[in-house]
Amino acid sequence: MGVSTWRDQGRCKGADPAVFHPEDDEDPALEAKAICAPCPVRETCLEHAIALREKHGVWGGYTAKERRRLVRQRRRAG
Repeated sequence: MGVSTWRDQGRCKGADPAVFHPEDDEDPALEAKAICAPCPVRETCLEHAIALREKHGVWGGYTAKERRRLVRQRRRAG
């Protein structure tokens, strides 16, 4: 068997990808966030999305808008 990656451990594995890609920024993505909340690789997923500057979808329980806000807060904190 191959080496397991963080993606293989995610609670989202096998879930409908549409859940993680809301139609617009106004959608609170509650279903995706509920899947992400107890996920064992949530932080890794979030940091992956930030590092790659993912502009769409829910990653690590954060929407694109929330990730942008988090990055700005981190920059200010320094």
